[in-house]
Amino acid sequence: MMRMTVLASGSKGNSTVISSGKTHVLVDAGLSCRELLRRMAIAGEDPAALDAILVTHEHQDHVAGLAVLARKLRIPVFFTEPTHRAWVRMLTPRTTMSYAKWLDHMAQEKESRASAFALETANQLCATREEPGLRSDDPNAVLELPVEPEPCDAEAVETLPAAVKADPTFLPAVEYFRAGTNFSIGDIDITPFTIPHDAADPCGFVFEAEGIRMALATDLGYMPPNVKQAVACSDVLLLESNHDLEMLRDGPYPWSVKQRVLSRVGHLSNSATAEFLSRDYDGGAAYIVLGHLSESNNVPELARIAAEEAIGDRMTLLGNKILLATQSAPLEPICL
Repeated sequence: MMRMTVLASGSKGNSTVISSGKTHVLVDAGLSCRELLRRMAIAGEDPAALDAILVTHEHQDHVAGLAVLARKLRIPVFFTEPTHRAWVRMLTPRTTMSYAKWLDHMAQEKESRASAFALETANQLCATREEPGLRSDDPNAVLELPVEPEPCDAEAVETLPAAVKADPTFLPAVEYFRAGTNFSIGDIDITPFTIPHDAADPCGFVFEAEGIRMALATDLGYMPPNVKQAVACSDVLLLESNHDLEMLRDGPYPWSVKQRVLSRVGHLSNSATAEFLSRDYDGGAAYIVLGHLSESNNVPELARIAAEEAIGDRMTLLGNKILLATQSAPLEPICL
């Protein structure tokens, strides 16, 4: 069985859990760590079961809680290399960093991670000696690495390497992937594909396990051929339906922002999504999830009606069911 749980989708934060029977992956961490944990609890997802975090791109609504959550759960983060570099620059904007300096920075970060891991292992051994009944996988035996120490954690944080405390970009582990090159996390096969958006190296993903195929494509200005090909034959398709054209044009955004949203590296409109569904979509998905709906320039029912009209008589009780992902609450988990 595979499961997709959309925790949040919209301009204020995006995050989705993709799970198989053995592996659990978080796609983006665009809410605060506390809010992500709260939403996972509401949706019945166990944060301790997460194996990794995948990042689509470096915009704040996709990475707001990334560092804190990765440190808290001690899990690796998967980026493309340009996205990781852009994220590091975003968190250290006053630092001009040459490529040679960046390589040195990465070497120092690797050394810091090794030091933190060694310290954590020593602490776990001490805790195990003091409490014989404590399991090695007990969350209380794990040293958390918060960005800013809570008062109760101050003493523990003081024992961490200085580079860890000072560096907001510190992560427990970093893994790189490339768009167009398949890789796996546990028993989930992942195909990243390039999407047209105004970010360093933005990607969508296709996840496959146990004969089920789930695709995620949001934050794209149009549907190029490679995206259409990538999302074909999906059992679940999470696709952007960001704005109504008239609402955006008449809405409160400055003209420069409207131009960005409407551009080929902006966001899909309801009509653009409907055009794809009517002309190029193969009709094979059990569920189509409309995501990244604008709170200022869209109405959920407008997005739903446009998609339903585009799909037409292909909608059945078992196929092409339209769901709306929201900003304010998790979507009911989709299980196949």
